[in-house]
Order: sequence, then C-alpha cells, then structure tokens
Amino acid sequence: MTATLRINRRQAIAALLALTCPRAWAGDPAARQLTVFAAASLTEVLQEVAEAYRAKTGIAARFSFGASSALAKQVEAGAPADAFVSADVEWMDYLANHGNVDLKTRRNVAGNELVLIAPAGSGVKLAITKNFSLASALGNGRLAIADPASVPAGRYARTALTALGVWAQVEPHLAPAENVRAALALVSRGEAPLGIVYRTDAAVDPKVKVVAAFPADSYPPIVYPATKLANGAAEAAGFVEFLASPEAQALFRNRGFTSPGK
Repeated sequence: MTATLRINRRQAIAALLALTCPRAWAGDPAARQLTVFAAASLTEVLQEVAEAYRAKTGIAARFSFGASSALAKQVEAGAPADAFVSADVEWMDYLANHGNVDLKTRRNVAGNELVLIAPAGSGVKLAITKNFSLASALGNGRLAIADPASVPAGRYARTALTALGVWAQVEPHLAPAENVRAALALVSRGEAPLGIVYRTDAAVDPKVKVVAAFPADSYPPIVYPATKLANGAAEAAGFVEFLASPEAQALFRNRGFTSPGK
C-alpha cells in the first residue's frame, strides 16, 4: 500500500468517525460552540438565551432555524448538530423513535398560543367561534399558514380550524408556507389578507396585528421540547438544561411564550 493510499484511508476513517461518534472539543477554546437546530418561531428568544448562556459558561451557540419537520429530517439524515428544539412533541418523538435523541436530557422548555393575524392596516374584525366566517373574510385572498401536512404551526392550525368547523371551507384557499415565519411574511408583505401563526411571531413584526386568538380547546397544547442529540457534544446537555433554568425562562416569558407544561 502506497503512502498516499494510507493517508487517504486514514482521512476516510477520521471523516467516518466524525459523523458517527459524539463530538468532543478536546479543550480547544476556539471550538467551544454548539450547533443547535431550532424551530423558526424561536429565532429571537434563543439568540437572547444563547447570549446569556455564553456569558455564563463561555460556550457559544449557533443556530439553524427552520420548520421542525425539515430540521428533524436533516438530523435523521446525519446533519451535524448538538441539540434540537422542536415546535411540537411529534417531531421530537419521531427522532426519539429513530434513536437520534439523548432521552435523559429531553425536557419541555416553552409553550405558545395560536392567533389569527392580518396586515397592520387591515380593518378586518373577526371573533373566532364555531363556524365563524373565515372564508368570507378572505374574499379573493388566501390564508397564510405553515404547511399543514408537516409543519407544527400548520398542523395546529388545521386542527383548530377543523374543530371550529371551517377547515373544509378554507382548505381550497390556503397559502401554505415552508415554516411559520414564512407564513408571517406573507401577511406582513400584504400578500395574504389573513394568516395563522403563534402569538410570539405576531409580536416581532409591527406590520401585522392580531385579529383574534384561537380558543385553547380547539388545538392541542403547543409545547416546545428540547434535547441533546445522540451524537451531539456532551456540553449540549448543559445548554438544554439551561433552557429550563429560571434565567432562560424569564427570557421566554419576556418574549410572550407561555409555561412549557409537563
């Protein structure tokens, strides 16, 4: 075997180990950074939490925000990440069932509420009740929601609209988006007259307003579970634990998130 072949073989083995083994920092201060996959609706609050965590521990976190469904599929496919924060329990359970989760570190860290939004200058007024006139309020426009086939915010929205008896009327008039922030943007830009997002999403965009909140009994509790991933750096467990700390929970509350429940 030539020297070149031996070197290439060693490189291939090292690359395989990097993909299949938990990552270690070996005390290198420059490498003290976690990669966290997180639901798009957590963008602002997790950046604040990460700053507080870095100040406390010296460990930074970089984020990949998106639909929980897309992020879970990336983790399953082997994307290098240390922790995952989902917008619902189902996608966390999906990864747990596929062996991608460090179960002993899993915990619920936040909750949320579902709201109907419109552009800030809209004059629409709607009370969300059984069989309310959502389809009529849309007129010739479309209802912006995250993709109800897979994205948590869209699935919560579909469940609520079904429980209220209006899903069949509005389903042909949907503008499905890749994640909840994309649905928010459609309303913010005036491309959709109404949309369904989390209350915390509406709070970060001054170009939208909350028309009404969906009744809490029309959809399951919105819960954000977090976990260290099975192949993530050991230090990720500390970050997940910090998310449930009083300091981090105060930041969640300041952003309008609700109690994580149990």
